[in-house]
Amino acid sequence: MELKFGFNSIDLQVLRAFCEREGERIVYQKGEQMEREDEPAQWFCFVLEGCFKYTVRGISDGKEHITWFSFEGEFACDFPTCLYGRPSMTTIEAMLNTRVLRVSGKQMISLLCQNMKTMELRSLISEHLLGQARARYLDFHRSTSRERYELLLRRCPGIVEHLPLNAIASFLNITPKTLSMIRRDITYGQ
Repeated sequence: MELKFGFNSIDLQVLRAFCEREGERIVYQKGEQMEREDEPAQWFCFVLEGCFKYTVRGISDGKEHITWFSFEGEFACDFPTCLYGRPSMTTIEAMLNTRVLRVSGKQMISLLCQNMKTMELRSLISEHLLGQARARYLDFHRSTSRERYELLLRRCPGIVEHLPLNAIASFLNITPKTLSMIRRDITYGQ
């Protein structure tokens, strides 16, 4: 499997093996939603190929804001709400045709509560997600727009070849025009 976007920082083989053994192979077409904001979350997917975006609607402007991505070699879900069927906090949508191994949140909670080893895995997943969210939050406070773009390129080297610039700009919380200016400055060495 060619990794198009980057590498995950934790070993997900146990989750992948579980999804292969207990789940089903699904293809989400570009634009198809896996979860919808405010509706019960129900799926845990291991991404084999493709990419999902996580979006929320602005409270006052109603606009879509991209908050996260899940790339191949990673899992995609609204964790931990999918474990309990609680309302999803985000809409998760395929940005490309995306192949996954999919299990239900009920299946996943059953796995994660089996024994101490799987409970440790649950803790590891939670710590990983908290660490990613914290790093993103801190980046908004300590980095310029250009620095956030450069960090994203280091974390996900192939992202600009596979996703539209307006999606990347939304994720960075900048306008597409600002992103174009940053890219021009980088290209021409400014």
